[in-house]
Amino acid sequence: TIVRGPVDARTGMVANISDLKHWIQAAVLDVVDHRNLDADIEYFREHPSTTENLAVFIWIRLARVMPPGILYQVIISETAKNKVIYSGEGLTDSDYDECVV
Repeated sequence: TIVRGPVDARTGMVANISDLKHWIQAAVLDVVDHRNLDADIEYFREHPSTTENLAVFIWIRLARVMPPGILYQVIISETAKNKVIYSGEGLTDSDYDECVV
Protein backbone atom coordinates (compact mmCIF):
# COMPACT_ATOMS: atom_id res chain seq x y z
CA THR A 1 0.00 0.00 0.00
CA ILE A 2 1.32 3.41 -0.96
CA VAL A 3 0.02 6.59 0.65
CA ARG A 4 0.32 10.17 -0.51
CA GLY A 5 -0.39 13.58 0.85
CA PRO A 6 1.18 16.36 2.80
CA VAL A 7 3.83 15.49 5.35
CA ASP A 8 2.66 16.39 8.83
CA ALA A 9 5.10 18.99 10.22
CA ARG A 10 4.86 17.53 13.72
CA THR A 11 5.27 13.83 12.90
CA GLY A 12 7.20 14.04 9.64
CA MET A 13 4.86 11.42 8.12
CA VAL A 14 1.95 11.29 5.69
CA ALA A 15 0.44 8.50 7.79
CA ASN A 16 1.67 6.97 11.00
CA ILE A 17 2.99 3.47 10.28
CA SER A 18 1.15 2.02 13.27
CA ASP A 19 -2.12 3.48 11.92
CA LEU A 20 -1.35 2.04 8.49
CA LYS A 21 -0.68 -1.39 9.99
CA HIS A 22 -3.95 -1.20 11.93
CA TRP A 23 -5.96 -0.22 8.83
CA ILE A 24 -4.46 -3.06 6.78
CA GLN A 25 -4.98 -5.59 9.57
CA ALA A 26 -8.59 -4.60 10.30
CA ALA A 27 -9.79 -3.95 6.75
CA VAL A 28 -7.92 -6.66 4.86
CA LEU A 29 -5.96 -9.28 6.79
CA ASP A 30 -8.62 -10.01 9.40
CA VAL A 31 -11.03 -10.58 6.51
CA VAL A 32 -9.03 -12.66 4.02
CA ASP A 33 -6.18 -14.32 5.91
CA HIS A 34 -6.49 -18.13 5.96
CA ARG A 35 -9.75 -18.03 4.02
CA ASN A 36 -10.84 -19.45 0.71
CA LEU A 37 -11.67 -16.27 -1.19
CA ASP A 38 -14.18 -17.92 -3.53
CA ALA A 39 -16.05 -19.80 -0.80
CA ASP A 40 -15.71 -17.50 2.21
CA ILE A 41 -15.80 -13.93 0.87
CA GLU A 42 -19.07 -12.82 -0.70
CA TYR A 43 -17.35 -10.31 -3.02
CA PHE A 44 -15.48 -13.14 -4.75
CA ARG A 45 -18.65 -15.10 -5.40
CA GLU A 46 -19.50 -12.38 -7.92
CA HIS A 47 -15.96 -11.48 -9.06
CA PRO A 48 -13.28 -13.95 -10.18
CA SER A 49 -10.55 -14.17 -7.53
CA THR A 50 -7.79 -12.81 -9.76
CA THR A 51 -4.95 -10.75 -8.40
CA GLU A 52 -6.46 -7.75 -10.16
CA ASN A 53 -9.80 -8.20 -8.38
CA LEU A 54 -8.02 -8.80 -5.08
CA ALA A 55 -6.30 -5.42 -5.54
CA VAL A 56 -9.70 -3.77 -6.18
CA PHE A 57 -11.14 -5.48 -3.08
CA ILE A 58 -8.21 -4.30 -0.95
CA TRP A 59 -8.52 -0.76 -2.33
CA ILE A 60 -12.22 -0.58 -1.46
CA ARG A 61 -11.72 -2.03 2.01
CA LEU A 62 -8.84 0.36 2.80
CA ALA A 63 -10.59 3.40 1.31
CA ARG A 64 -13.40 2.85 3.81
CA VAL A 65 -11.14 3.08 6.86
CA MET A 66 -8.31 5.42 5.85
CA PRO A 67 -8.54 9.21 5.90
CA PRO A 68 -9.81 10.50 2.55
CA GLY A 69 -7.21 11.10 -0.12
CA ILE A 70 -4.14 9.40 1.34
CA LEU A 71 -4.57 5.95 -0.25
CA TYR A 72 -2.62 6.17 -3.49
CA GLN A 73 -1.92 2.63 -4.70
CA VAL A 74 -2.38 -1.00 -3.78
CA ILE A 75 0.44 -3.17 -5.03
CA ILE A 76 0.31 -6.97 -5.01
CA SER A 77 3.39 -8.88 -6.10
CA GLU A 78 2.64 -12.32 -7.50
CA THR A 79 6.30 -13.01 -8.31
CA ALA A 80 9.45 -10.93 -8.53
CA LYS A 81 8.47 -10.02 -12.10
CA ASN A 82 4.67 -9.94 -11.93
CA LYS A 83 2.71 -7.42 -9.92
CA VAL A 84 -0.61 -5.64 -9.96
CA ILE A 85 -0.73 -1.93 -9.20
CA TYR A 86 -4.19 -0.47 -8.66
CA SER A 87 -5.08 3.15 -7.94
CA GLY A 88 -8.87 3.10 -7.68
CA GLU A 89 -9.57 3.72 -11.35
CA GLY A 90 -13.09 3.21 -12.61
CA LEU A 91 -14.82 2.53 -9.30
CA THR A 92 -18.41 3.59 -8.79
CA ASP A 93 -20.53 3.92 -5.67
CA SER A 94 -22.11 0.55 -6.45
CA ASP A 95 -18.64 -1.08 -6.44
CA TYR A 96 -18.20 0.10 -2.86
CA ASP A 97 -21.71 -1.07 -1.95
CA GLU A 98 -21.18 -4.59 -3.30
CA CYS A 99 -17.78 -5.07 -1.69
CA VAL A 100 -19.03 -7.06 1.25
CA VAL A 101 -17.34 -9.84 3.13
